[in-house]
Amino acid sequence: MEQAMRDFFLFLAKNKTMTKLAKRYGLKFGASRFVAGASLDSSISAIKKLNEKGMPVTIDHLGEFVDNELEAKEMTEHCIDAIKAIAKENVNSQLSLKLTSMGLDISDDLVMANMRKIMETAQKHNVFVTIDMEDYTRCGKTLDIFKKLKSEFDNISTVIQAYLYRSLDDVKDLNDYHPNLRLVKGAYKESSEVAFPDKTDVDENYKKLIETHLLNGNYTAIATHDDEIINYTKALVEKHSIPMDQFEFQMLYGIKVERQDQLMQEGYKMRIYVPYGNDWYGYFMRRLAERPANVMFVLKGVFGK
Repeated sequence: MEQAMRDFFLFLAKNKTMTKLAKRYGLKFGASRFVAGASLDSSISAIKKLNEKGMPVTIDHLGEFVDNELEAKEMTEHCIDAIKAIAKENVNSQLSLKLTSMGLDISDDLVMANMRKIMETAQKHNVFVTIDMEDYTRCGKTLDIFKKLKSEFDNISTVIQAYLYRSLDDVKDLNDYHPNLRLVKGAYKESSEVAFPDKTDVDENYKKLIETHLLNGNYTAIATHDDEIINYTKALVEKHSIPMDQFEFQMLYGIKVERQDQLMQEGYKMRIYVPYGNDWYGYFMRRLAERPANVMFVLKGVFGK
């Protein structure tokens, strides 16, 4: 049943008609738990509240699978505005973005031009940028673009997904760049030809990625809500005397808030991923796919009032 629900919500995440309706009718049906509003101002407000608790943030202006140059340029300007707002408001925040929003599916020249504009602004304002990983078909191209930008800018990272067979080789290959990487399990529906179908295998691969990247001496963001992975990381860093400033935990806005607070109180760096914007539908569906408990929360929110 759990796998069926996951497949169902991942299918809905790619539905363009539902995406258009979601943009039209706004953040309803529980999405506001996971999304910090439709505007940049609402995200800045959320950042300030989290910063007051001692938590740094990364913000993401939601949007993906852009299929025209104008919209890609608009998304680029949104990212530039977000960087400037982070600097102006003097908040502790990074920026996360998706290359499909910047024109990845349109042309190589377009996505590189847009990314250089973003990175030049980010470098000027000392804001760190993470390129989010998307589905498998875009993985190789995303890493190629990351490598090009990493050779030009220091303030950039990307994401590696533990459910892909290729990921351990990717981490090893990227080591020459001494990268800051965010390590995640992965939230897209992938074929068993390219991804581990069994959660146990995903978890074991995730642990290998964490160990390899940390022991290579690179900064590592462990983005998970899984206590087993969190406890594994704690034991690993203690065993190998890995400095506390070489890694951080990351969690999603609105999910396991008490656990976020607990980790911070234990002395670990705890960064919160804060999405905002009216193109929230695909992101929201993937959050529902990840945990059935999220579905129950939404249903209570809709019918329990």
